[in-house]
Amino acid sequence: MRAYYRAKGEETAGIAYRARMHCFFAELEPSIPVTEQNLADRVRYIMRSKIFDDAELERLRREAIPSSNELATAGDEAPQATDQLPRVEAAMDLPVVGDSDDDEMVSHELEQMRSILEEAILETRSMPLENRPRLPRIPLSKRNRAVVRALNPMLVTYLEASRDLCETDSVLFGAAVAACRIIGAKLPMAGRATKQSSAIPAWRKRIEDRIAKARALIGRLISFRSGNNRPRVVRTVRMAFAGTNISLSQPDITQKLTERIDDLKQKIAAWGKRIRRFTERSRRFNQNRLFQSDQKRLYKSLERPEVCGAGPGPDQANTVAFWRGLWSEPVNHSEGPWTEVVASQCASITPMDPVIITPDDVAEAVRRAPNWKSPGLDGLHHYWLKGFMVCHAVLARQFQEALNQKSLPSLFTTGITHLVPKDQAQGSDDPIAR
Repeated sequence: MRAYYRAKGEETAGIAYRARMHCFFAELEPSIPVTEQNLADRVRYIMRSKIFDDAELERLRREAIPSSNELATAGDEAPQATDQLPRVEAAMDLPVVGDSDDDEMVSHELEQMRSILEEAILETRSMPLENRPRLPRIPLSKRNRAVVRALNPMLVTYLEASRDLCETDSVLFGAAVAACRIIGAKLPMAGRATKQSSAIPAWRKRIEDRIAKARALIGRLISFRSGNNRPRVVRTVRMAFAGTNISLSQPDITQKLTERIDDLKQKIAAWGKRIRRFTERSRRFNQNRLFQSDQKRLYKSLERPEVCGAGPGPDQANTVAFWRGLWSEPVNHSEGPWTEVVASQCASITPMDPVIITPDDVAEAVRRAPNWKSPGLDGLHHYWLKGFMVCHAVLARQFQEALNQKSLPSLFTTGITHLVPKDQAQGSDDPIAR
């Protein structure tokens, strides 16, 4: 307890005193091996079980406090183990209370975050790029920033073991997945090809049912006006005029039928206009969301709308053979004599100085990039490269190695060819035309 009071001093919160308490206890009892956590548990047990009364505890505190000034320097040099704790408390919405139980709860949350991070990295390490989930755009709130800052130092171990850019990218993507899970963001795990649900709102279904019934009623009224007196038609017409004091034997029944038909047509037009307003608003809303998350897909949908051709599609074998002949077959180009002239003119040019990539260069390049611009094949946005700052040194080293070896991994040299069908009116069987 003397070591506890000497280390605690005037502090009311935090666990920084544990390191100092361990040092003081080692000086008082060097023959007893004990850890910081064990000491903290014993102090908490003594305080709760009331082994010493208040007078005895006050006496021990007074004996310990005068000697605390002599060891202030040692206390200042003790390691500070709680640099990230306020951030984690903010991230997990934990209250900041000056009690050792809350300190343990914060430590527990840290371990939980570390467990989620390890699970996410192991899950995405061997996952193909096309099967990776689409990372959502998270709000730029203080809580989300705190989660990213808390995960940042946990990545050091994984990044130090990374051997190339592909492994580093896998670690960063796993960290982004872990951050989304901790924050509670929706993360579809079925792959990035998943589409949003196209469920029709209930009110629209009701309006469409009303339109269908109104059109059927208009047909019956027109049929009755034309002289069709079948019992089913007559019964429907009577139901249409129910509660209006209009009899089918009136001399002006034809005019009443025309007015009723016009009234139903106006209702159908109003209902249809409401559906069109909703459809247009939904289209604009979806385009705005798509622009924020994936600009490439938006521009593609605007420039190349889907064409539903009525004719047969191209043969798969011919299409594969055509594109394989373009991309997979090596071609030997025979350059003209002008290349020798250009080479002789460039011989006198001073070579460029060797490029040295530093962590500051990586940080500056990432800083200028938009946070949520459409990502590449790996699906990793620039936001995560900005948040996980510990990766800048690793990326600088690995990019320097790739530059010196004049070789990049397939992640940076692989592309996807999308076959976009064209108008069938062209009448061409060429795979390019299709």
